[in-house]
Amino acid sequence: MPVAFLNVVVLDAPDPTALARFYQGIIGGEIKGEGERWVDLIGAQGGVRLAFQEAPGMAPPNWPSADSSQQLHLDLSVTCDIEEAEEKVLALGARALDTDDEGGKRDFRVYADPAGHPFCLCAS
Repeated sequence: MPVAFLNVVVLDAPDPTALARFYQGIIGGEIKGEGERWVDLIGAQGGVRLAFQEAPGMAPPNWPSADSSQQLHLDLSVTCDIEEAEEKVLALGARALDTDDEGGKRDFRVYADPAGHPFCLCAS
């Protein structure tokens, strides 16, 4: 029997509301607590709640780092063609980190959100 269940994934950000809006543009959901030091993104596709915590001095992970550590990253399954999904996340403010999917042989591409956290768009 488990001792706990996953309640929320929390990302540090210099501007929690801006990062919540970025992810809302990708996965949908409702933002609660705009302008606060803690902002929630709720109801996105019935999945895990995302929260964004103010961290003014946050240093994003280096990707790729010498030890391949990403600290944490989100895998997001796309609901459309991966090319279309890439256009949308870039328009929202993502930065491409590794988009060479080897001509479609690799089923994911890697980006950084506006605060620098890596995330993957994954073909379903």
